[in-house]
Amino acid sequence: MDDLLREFLTETNESLDVVDVELVKFEQEPNNARILDNIFRLVHTVKGTCGFLGLPRLEALAHAAETLMGKYRDGMEVTDTGVTIILHSIDRLKEILAALEESEAEPTGSDDDLIDRLVALSQGEAAAAHAPAEEAPVQEEPAATEAPVSENIDPLLDRPLRPGEVSLEELERAFQEAEGPELAAPQSAPAPVPEPKVEEAASAEEADADGVKKESVANQSIRVNVDTLENLMTMVSELVLTRNQLLEMVRRLDDSEFKVPLQRLSNVTGELQEAVMKTRMQPIGNAWQKLPRIVRDLSRDLGKKIDLEMIGAETELDRQVLDLIKDPLTHMVRNSADHGLETTADRVAAGKSEKGRITLRAYHEGGHIIIEIADDGRGLDVDKIKAKAVANGLVSEAEADKLTEQQIHRYIFAPGFSTAAQVTNVSGRGVGMDVVRTNIELIGGNVDLRSTLGKGTTFTIKIPLTLAIVSALIVESAHERFAIPQLAVVELVRAKADSDHRIEHINNTPVLRLRNRLLPLVFLGDFLGLKEENGTESQEERTVAADEAFIVVTRVGEQIFGIVVDSVFDTEEIVVKPVASLLRDITVFSGNTILGDGSVIMIMDPNGVAQAISGELNEVEEAIAEEQVGATSDGETSLLVFYAGTKEPKAVPLSLVTRLEEFDVSDIEVSNGSNVIQYRGRLMPIMHVAEGTPMRTEGRQPVLVFTEEERSVGLAVDEIVDIVTDHLNIELSSENPGILGSAVVREKATEILDVAHYLTRVFADWFRRNEAAVQARGSKRLLLVDDSPFFRTMVTPQLAMAGYAVVHAASVDDAWKLRDAGQTFDIIVSDIEMPGTDGFEFAAAVKKDDSWAGTPIIALSALGSPEAIEKGRQAGFDDYVAKFDREGLIHVLNEILDTKGEAA
Repeated sequence: MDDLLREFLTETNESLDVVDVELVKFEQEPNNARILDNIFRLVHTVKGTCGFLGLPRLEALAHAAETLMGKYRDGMEVTDTGVTIILHSIDRLKEILAALEESEAEPTGSDDDLIDRLVALSQGEAAAAHAPAEEAPVQEEPAATEAPVSENIDPLLDRPLRPGEVSLEELERAFQEAEGPELAAPQSAPAPVPEPKVEEAASAEEADADGVKKESVANQSIRVNVDTLENLMTMVSELVLTRNQLLEMVRRLDDSEFKVPLQRLSNVTGELQEAVMKTRMQPIGNAWQKLPRIVRDLSRDLGKKIDLEMIGAETELDRQVLDLIKDPLTHMVRNSADHGLETTADRVAAGKSEKGRITLRAYHEGGHIIIEIADDGRGLDVDKIKAKAVANGLVSEAEADKLTEQQIHRYIFAPGFSTAAQVTNVSGRGVGMDVVRTNIELIGGNVDLRSTLGKGTTFTIKIPLTLAIVSALIVESAHERFAIPQLAVVELVRAKADSDHRIEHINNTPVLRLRNRLLPLVFLGDFLGLKEENGTESQEERTVAADEAFIVVTRVGEQIFGIVVDSVFDTEEIVVKPVASLLRDITVFSGNTILGDGSVIMIMDPNGVAQAISGELNEVEEAIAEEQVGATSDGETSLLVFYAGTKEPKAVPLSLVTRLEEFDVSDIEVSNGSNVIQYRGRLMPIMHVAEGTPMRTEGRQPVLVFTEEERSVGLAVDEIVDIVTDHLNIELSSENPGILGSAVVREKATEILDVAHYLTRVFADWFRRNEAAVQARGSKRLLLVDDSPFFRTMVTPQLAMAGYAVVHAASVDDAWKLRDAGQTFDIIVSDIEMPGTDGFEFAAAVKKDDSWAGTPIIALSALGSPEAIEKGRQAGFDDYVAKFDREGLIHVLNEILDTKGEAA
C-alpha cells in the first residue's frame, strides 16, 4: 500500500473517531462553541485531504456534512435529527474507508440519500427551527393523501409534497423494511449502523480469506505524545546507567552467580534501548519536504534552471537531531543555488548543461549520519576568498600565500564572510555559513567541504545518530577522567621515542609523527589547567621526560590533531546529561555523564577544543607545512603486521583497513553457513584469513574491518603485532589464494595479504566502489589513471611485482599535469568510468597528443559487453581488460610491451 494512502487512512480514521465522540458531546451542549469548532475543523480537514487525493465520493459526503456544521456555527439551532444524520454520514465515511483500505481504490456507489438529507437540513432547518414544538411528532406519523395540506409539509424539505411524492420519512421506513445494505437511512433515534452490518464488518475486519485475523491500517499505529517518549527515553537512559554500574561491580568478582543474569539484563537493556530509540527515529526526508518548493522559487528568482535530487530520504535519525538540522540544510541548499550554480548563460559557455544540479544524499556510517550537499557549479574561487579574507583582516597577505587551498576554503565559515557582489534577499549578508557550522557543532557534528574550480562543491555534514546515548572513549588526565565522543576519534596511538610514532618538536612546538605525517598536539591536562598532586611540572614536561604518551587522534572537519592523555580506558555507551547553567559558556564541554562506578565525568566537545586552540593549531600547521615543503615520498608504505593460522607474519597495507576491532565470540553468529556479526546496524560477514581455521571459542576475536560506504567485511586474525612503515617490495610471488607474495618487512620474511581475494568473495563489485590510498614503485614506467584509490592500492603491488614503476593519476586532469611536467611512460592503463572526462575521451585525446601519441593505452573497466569493447577500440584503446582480472591485466601489459619491443 502506498505510504501516502496508509497515512491518510490512519489519520482520517482517527479524526472520525474523535468526531463521533465530539458530536455526542455537542448534542448535549449545543451552545459549546469550542466543541463545534473542533468538529468543523476535523471534518474540513477530511474533506480537503480527500480532494487532494482524488477521492470524490468521500469528498462529496464530507462536504455536505461540513456545510451543515457550518450552518450550526452560524447560529442555526441544533436538532437531534441533524446530529443523527451527521453521525450516519460519519458511519458511511468509515465504510467507504474500509473498502478503500481493502482494494486501495474508492468503491463505486452513491451517497445521495445522505447528501440530500444533509443539504435539505442545511437549507431548511432555519424554518423548521421556528415551528411549534408540538409539530415534532408529525415526523413519526405516516403521511396520508387525505391529510390536510399543512400536514403534507415535510419537516425536512420545508415545503409541501408534490402530487405523487412521498415524504422522506416514509421513504426511509420503506428502505429500512427492505434492509438494503447501502440505502438504509437512519431513524430519528441514534442508530449508527444496523446490527447485521456491524457483525459483517467485524467479521470482515477480524479475518481474511484464510481465516487469519487481519488488522486494519488504522490499528497498526498509534499517536503518542512527544513528552511521553522523552520521559521513556530518560527512564531507559537511567536503566543503562544502572546496568553499567552493576556490570562494573560484577567485573570485580572472579566468580559470581550474578554474572549470567546480569548478562541477560544487559542484553535486554540493550534491546529495550534500541526499541525506544526507534520510536524517536524519523526519516530525514521529513526535513527535506520544503526544499523542492524552495529550489523551485529560487530558480525563478535567480533566473537559473535548477534540478534538485534527493537520495537516501528514508535514512532515519533522532527527531531531536532532525529538528536541529532543518534550518542549516535549508540555508546550505539556498547557498548552493545562489553561490554554487552559475547562470544558464555561464553554464552553456563553460560547456555544461543548461540545468544545474543540487544533490542531497544521506546515509548511515559508523553510528552517525552523513549528509552531503553537492552542486555541479562553479566551485569555490580560492583567489576571491583569499582576497576577501585579507580585506576583512582575517589573515595577512603574507600568511595567506602560505595557506593551502583547503585552509583558504575554511574562511567561508568565518562570521560576516561573504563573497557576494551585492546583498540580496538570498545572500550577501555574511551570516550564513558560520551559523550553519555553529548549529551543526552544537549537536556534536562537524561540517567539511571539498571544491574543485569549475566542477562544483560538496559539503559533508557528519552528525550523531542521537543526542541521548552516545559511544565515548573514557580517558584520564591528572587523575581526572573525561569522555571523548567516538564520532570524532580517528585512532589511538601510543607514542614512544624509539618507535615510528613519536613526539617531535618544530619551533619548540610538540607534534606527533604518525606514519610520516606530522600532527599538532593538545596536552589535555595543560589545556584544562589540571595539575598533578605531587608536582608542579606540566603534562607536556612529564610526557617529554617519560618519552611515552597516549594520544587520541581526533578529527574536526579537515583538522586532525592529537589529544595527549595519561591513560585510556574502554569505550562505553554513555547517557548525555546537559551541563549546569554555570558551565554552559565553557564550550569545551558538551555535557556530563555517570559512569558505571557512580563517578560523574565531563564529556569533551572536540569542536570546542578545536575552536579554543584554533590559533595555536594554525601556527603549528603552518610550521608543519614549512617543514614538509619539498618533501617527496620515498616509496614507503604503512603496513599492519599480524599472525593468522601460521607462525609466519602476514601484512596488509594499513590504508586499506578501516578499523581494528575485537568482538566477543559470543556475539558472532552463523547465518547461511557463514560467520556474521551485527556491526553498526548491519550484518557483517567474517572469515578467517587462514581459510579453514576456526574462530576462537571464547574470549575476544581480533578482526580487521574493511568498509566501502555501507558495506563491511571482517577478516579474523590470531594476533595483531604492530604497525610499521617500510618499503613494500614483493620479491616472491605466491600461488596460494589470498597471498600476493612475500616481502622483507623489518628484516623478516612477511606474507603480503591479497585483500581482494577475500573482499570479492563476499561482494563481487567491491572494486567499483571501494576507496583507500597507497603507492609503490617498480622498474618500467606505467601510468595508472583511476579515480578509485582502493583499486589503485590493490593492483599496485602486483604491478610492482611484475616489474612496473606505477605512477598514479586520480583523474584525467591529473594525467595531463604529468604530461605538462614532461613525464613519459611505457604504457598507460586507464579506467573507463570516471567523473568528469571519461576513459573514452581520454584515449582519443592521448592518440592525438604529440607527447603520448605513441604510448599504448589499455582500457580497464567493469563493463565487458561487446559494445563497450568496440567503443573502446574506436576511441583508441590498444586493448580492453576487465577490472577485476588482475592476472589478465599483467598478461596484456607484457604482451603489448613485448610486441612494441619487437617492432622497435
